[in-house]
Amino acid sequence: MSAQVLERASVAQLWDWLEQVPDPEIPVISVVDLGIVRDVAWIDDACVITITPTYSGCPAMTVIRDDIERVLGAQGIDRISVQTRLAPAWTTDWMSPRGKASLSGYGIAPPAQQVIDISGISRKASPALVVACPHCGSRHTRLVSQFGSTACKALYRCGDCKEPFDYFKAH
Repeated sequence: MSAQVLERASVAQLWDWLEQVPDPEIPVISVVDLGIVRDVAWIDDACVITITPTYSGCPAMTVIRDDIERVLGAQGIDRISVQTRLAPAWTTDWMSPRGKASLSGYGIAPPAQQVIDISGISRKASPALVVACPHCGSRHTRLVSQFGSTACKALYRCGDCKEPFDYFKAH
């Protein structure tokens, strides 16, 4: 395709192309399935992509921005604006079902609960979180550490297959 797009790509096509952009920390999930890409639009003759980091100050945002520009540039789009939006804050509720399945297939347990959950409003103790093992499916798991390989993950161990695994914390 030439440097100038002969016919402007549809917004749906842009979303499809953005699914080729992997998360730099977990390459089996795209930034679309992770929920980082919040909006895709044409404004005048510029393709405007709005992204929200998984947490403020996320060091991967520069790589994600560069990868978005590279993928869209390869499709002949030469005017690309990647904008960062911090509010509302990113939540694991924005992950797609396909993204959660990709995490599980990679050995990372996806969030086991919704972030917006009114059960946490009461002062009663909430039930212990049960996280299924992404390796064998067992629900006989235990929390080893609140912090895993990255700040957004916790470390668990399965009581059945004995394998350790990361759990992508709901937030």
